Amino acid sequence: MSNPQNRFFDDLAKLMQNAAGMADGARREVEDFFKARMERLLAGMDLVSREEFEAVREMAVKAREENERLSARIAALETKLGDKAASSGPGIG
Repeated sequence: MSNPQNRFFDDLAKLMQNAAGMADGARREVEDFFKARMERLLAGMDLVSREEFEAVREMAVKAREENERLSARIAALETKLGDKAASSGPGIG
């Protein structure tokens, strides 16, 4: 016959293992619940994805560079027109 004290400790160890498993399962359920809630909250906020943000950022950089090129070109043309107007003298009027 087995020792009743050993059986008690064996049963207690099984109970503790089951409790630890249940606690782990409950933790996972809580994590899943909060993850789902956060995803739903973020989806409702109409946020852009990182990929969309980077694409728009790249477009803005290119537009800024083009704007700088066009500004320099306009300044050069204005200078050129100003030189021609100054060298031609007063107009007939």
